[in-house]
Amino acid sequence: MIFQGNCSAVITPFTQDGSKINYNAFKKIIDKQIAGNCSAIVFIGTTGESTTLTRKEKNELAEFGINYVNKRVPVIVGAGSNNTLEAIEKSQTYEKLGADALLHVTPYYNKCTQKGLIAHYTKIADKVNIPIIMYNVPSRTGVNILPETVQVLSKHPNIVGIKEASGNIDQIAEIIRICPKDFTVYSGDDGIVLPILALGGKGVISVVGNILPKTMAKLCKEFFDGKVDQARAIQFQINPLVKLLFSEVNPIPVKTAMNILCYNAGPCRLPLTSMDSAKKKKLKQYLLSMHLE
Repeated sequence: MIFQGNCSAVITPFTQDGSKINYNAFKKIIDKQIAGNCSAIVFIGTTGESTTLTRKEKNELAEFGINYVNKRVPVIVGAGSNNTLEAIEKSQTYEKLGADALLHVTPYYNKCTQKGLIAHYTKIADKVNIPIIMYNVPSRTGVNILPETVQVLSKHPNIVGIKEASGNIDQIAEIIRICPKDFTVYSGDDGIVLPILALGGKGVISVVGNILPKTMAKLCKEFFDGKVDQARAIQFQINPLVKLLFSEVNPIPVKTAMNILCYNAGPCRLPLTSMDSAKKKKLKQYLLSMHLE
């Protein structure tokens, strides 16, 4: 198990014109996560705008982030691609840079079969020596990893877990039921962390954690300490913010929130645009009403 608890999938801050990565802001974001008791951190995920970063930027960001974290928490780097050979190249690069693990989204657009998913993940896992967490988010990729496919892949020694963002509780329960006990399931949806923990999940790879790392860490800790009522109260507490942060496609709202909170996150890159003004106003009002850490 790479981590138990909260792992924030952090944004990638840009300069105000969006042309470069803002590394001073990136350091501040990393420091906030570590001070917030995160159990791990994800770079170059969906929330980090992986699809609009160049290969050179990804390599530089991964190297900078891994070195800046300096083993204070495990670093997981998003290395997914709809091209298996490219996914292998990226994985090997991040392994050499010192990543502790890799996050691999299902191949998007290709809409491969379950047989294709097994071949894709197996090929990647055979070519690296660090753990892989699969990432199932069919609303974005058009592909769903079925529980039986996860079960097959869980037998590979380098495939150690899955970030489950299908929103399908029945499916998540079945994955946990049929996979080995040492295969780890993480929630990929901030709004249903507690139900997934109750089924046997071990934590969350979170968007809300960008803003509330201590709160997300506490939700998980309270549950694992047997304080289910307290964990439930925290889940209910964060859910209004979850709705606001997913009122438009991620990461538009969370990046907007980080700018409101003075983290110099910069804009999203096209084709992601600025947040709708009415929704931004609601988000800002809610953030100002919160007692933030």
